[in-house]
Amino acid sequence: MSAVTQMKPQAPAPKASATISTLPERPRKGLALPGWANSLAVNTLPPLVVVLVILAVWQIAFSAPGSNLPTPTTVWAESSDLILEPFYVYGSQDIGLGWRVLTSLERVAYGFGFAALIGIVVGAVIGQSVWMMRGLDPIFQVLRTVPPLAWLPISLAAFMDSRPSAIFVIFITAIWPVIINTAAGVRNIPQDYRNVAQVLRLNHIEFFFKIMVPAAAPYIFSGLRIGVGLSWLAIVAAEMLTGGVGIGFFIWDAWNSSRLTDIIVALVYIGVVGLLLDKLVGFIGRVVTRGTSEA
Repeated sequence: MSAVTQMKPQAPAPKASATISTLPERPRKGLALPGWANSLAVNTLPPLVVVLVILAVWQIAFSAPGSNLPTPTTVWAESSDLILEPFYVYGSQDIGLGWRVLTSLERVAYGFGFAALIGIVVGAVIGQSVWMMRGLDPIFQVLRTVPPLAWLPISLAAFMDSRPSAIFVIFITAIWPVIINTAAGVRNIPQDYRNVAQVLRLNHIEFFFKIMVPAAAPYIFSGLRIGVGLSWLAIVAAEMLTGGVGIGFFIWDAWNSSRLTDIIVALVYIGVVGLLLDKLVGFIGRVVTRGTSEA
């Protein structure tokens, strides 16, 4: 055979692109936000979307002629000055909602402050005794169900003045959850803590501040969180009847004057302030208990 006929056909050479391994695509980086910005977006966007949806539904539902309630656009058109200028003063009774809220908060500070101090002390004493707990707990459960306004006639008869009467209503409304939760927290202090106090020979005052209060702090701040919410509810209800310049009296006066848009704005103020009070007590609770409290 000739040299040409003896040559075997050779396989085609592989393509160059097949022999070169392709590099993986670099992942595209998204928009990286700082930790605080990411947390703010996560905690703010969902409620904001819900609020916008509620406003849209509200606007559509009450846009028909002859509707009994105003729409959000009507509220803004008629009462936007209460939102944009919360601290105006045009007279003794003609003041902004900001000043009215501060007046109500002052009364809440006194009433809730007394309830917190006395409630923690009384709850700590009751929590030390099983018999006191069993004897007083039913009474506390009955008293805590009394509506705030039911205490108002008694307080007016006792103090003969609207300001101390409103503070007393706040106090008597907020003290029960503080006492009950503090007593429950003291009852749940581990026995090892009590044994350590005996070994260290701590007196009653040292045991109270070094063992009892830190161990029962999650329970205490849960009671304080409930109490501050009840305090804000009580002052708004009490001011509707006692008068003055508080936010509660403003709502009652606006109702008598048929200013529904002003009432709606005042309700927004009340809700926002109540939320801030709740968050404030919760923040203090997390700081004191170093994150162990969910208050």
